Amino acid sequence: MTCRVTEIAPDTYRLSTFDPQYGLQFNQFLVVDDEPFMMHTGFRSHFAGIRDGVASVMDPAKLRWIGYSHFESDECGSLNDFLAIASKAQAVTSVVGAIVNLGDFALRPARGLVDDEVLATGRHGLRFLATPHVPHGWDAGLFFDEAEKTLFCSDLFLQPGEPAPLSESGSGIVAEARGAIEGGKKGPLANDLPYTAQTDPTLQRLAALAPRTLATMHGSSFRGDCKAAIVQLATTLKELIGPKGP
Repeated sequence: MTCRVTEIAPDTYRLSTFDPQYGLQFNQFLVVDDEPFMMHTGFRSHFAGIRDGVASVMDPAKLRWIGYSHFESDECGSLNDFLAIASKAQAVTSVVGAIVNLGDFALRPARGLVDDEVLATGRHGLRFLATPHVPHGWDAGLFFDEAEKTLFCSDLFLQPGEPAPLSESGSGIVAEARGAIEGGKKGPLANDLPYTAQTDPTLQRLAALAPRTLATMHGSSFRGDCKAAIVQLATTLKELIGPKGP
C-alpha cells in the first residue's frame, strides 16, 4: 500500500493510504510549521508508509504535536511508533482522552486540551473543539486551523473507495457521505454515527466557523463553501439517523 502525499492548503499536506481490506482511504494531515502538527497517525500496520510520506515533506523526528479525534486504531494506532522516533513529540487530545485513554496507552504523557483552547505551532493556531459523540466517542474533538481555516473533521463526510485527493464539489462529498450511511446500514458502517442532543448544535457550530477546507479522514478533502457543506451534512444526518416523529 502506497502513501500518497498532496498539499491541500498552504503548509498542510494530506497523507493518504487506500486499504482494500476496508475499501477506504485512511488520511493523515501534516501541518508544517515551527512546531509541526500531525492529525491522525493511522493504523500501526500502515506506520512505515505514513512515516515515509511524512519524510517526503519533513523529517519525522521533528514532529512536535500529534492530534486525533477519538480513540480508535485508525486515529491513533501508530501514535507510540511516532513518539518513539520524534523525541519531542507529544500527543494532544481532549482532557477526557488524555485521562481515560492515553494515560495508559501513550509512551509519555499527553496534553489534554479544553474546549476552544488554541495550540500555537508558529504561523498556525489550531483551535481544539470538544465534540463529544461527534463523530463518535465520549472523548471526541476536532481541530480548526485558524490561519488557513482548515477543519480537520475526522470521520465526518466519510466517502468509500479511492476518490481524488481534493474535491471542489460540496454537494458531491455530501452525496457520497449519504450513500455511505445508507449503504452501510447492514454492513460494517452500521451504527457508525450516533445521533444525540449534541449532534446538530455541534455541526452548526462547525458551520459557523466557515472553513475554507475540510480535511476528511476517509475520502476527498474539500475546498470551497464548507459552511454550506456542513449544513447539508447536518440535514442529511438528521434525516437518516436523527430522531423520528412520535
